[in-house]
Amino acid sequence: MIEELVRRAGAEDDDAIEELSAIADTDPGRLTPHLGLLLDLDVLCPAKLYRAADADLVRRVVEQVDGGRTPGLLNDLFMILAHSAHPSAESALRRWSTQPPAGSDELYVNALGYAHEGGWAVGSDGRRRDLCGDTAYRWVMRETAPGADRPGCPWCASPLWVAADLDTTDADVAAALAHTGWSGRLVIETCHFCACFTTLYSQVTSTGGTTWWAGNTRPDYLPDDDEPEDPPTLAPVVGQALASPYQVSAWNQGGSTLGGWPEWIQDAEHADCPGCGEPMDYVGLIAGADLDDYGEGAYYLHLHQPCGFAAVNYQQS
Repeated sequence: MIEELVRRAGAEDDDAIEELSAIADTDPGRLTPHLGLLLDLDVLCPAKLYRAADADLVRRVVEQVDGGRTPGLLNDLFMILAHSAHPSAESALRRWSTQPPAGSDELYVNALGYAHEGGWAVGSDGRRRDLCGDTAYRWVMRETAPGADRPGCPWCASPLWVAADLDTTDADVAAALAHTGWSGRLVIETCHFCACFTTLYSQVTSTGGTTWWAGNTRPDYLPDDDEPEDPPTLAPVVGQALASPYQVSAWNQGGSTLGGWPEWIQDAEHADCPGCGEPMDYVGLIAGADLDDYGEGAYYLHLHQPCGFAAVNYQQS
């Protein structure tokens, strides 16, 4: 069945690509034996199809880049290697970051910058760090008290929104946040309106403390003539465990998740920690469709435990 889907994908059958993408989200290892054929047929997108690429497939992609035969495909090939997260892919991306291959001058970031697309990064100390976790839970929305008594946003005066209230004494929360190194209660508070225009940071403590970061910089394009808006009356609570850390949707109702990997609507946008400049760990995604029947876009939550910063950013189509 999968081989038939692969051949249909090679004939530019969008339905087949969608079915293969669903497999990549639920059990990417099922695609491993078929990835060579996908590559032969030049089915390079979406790169998540190659999440479970083995050493032989990675070697073929690296050789294609090094051979300089398809410089116009460099973006797609780097994306494949990043999503594979294979050690050989990491080694090649490290090498190309200082010895750019043919076609690199057409790219917007250097080779190692693509690692973020695959949910990992190489820090300033030269060590690799996974930004996402292997365990994910469905986030279920529950009604909360109105936010009128909450602190107001310093920019738009809207009551701040508690996008997440988590505690690692809950075993599920501890599992979802294990990759962040966080222990204790974590409250991520933000402005639901202003976060749609720029990444908003807060300083957080393991006792549930949360404070708007004074270094947040208001963008010039932020509207300044709107009335304050009430935040969502919904907040996420931890639901059932998901079979795969990739079962998330930034588009559909029921797609919000704690832990796992994000679905980016645009390019990967892991927030950089304002304390040290390192990329922050991904905490979870709240889909707009889970907040409002007509909602779109998604809020992405991040954390950097060593510096005590949380962040929220937003993407939409």
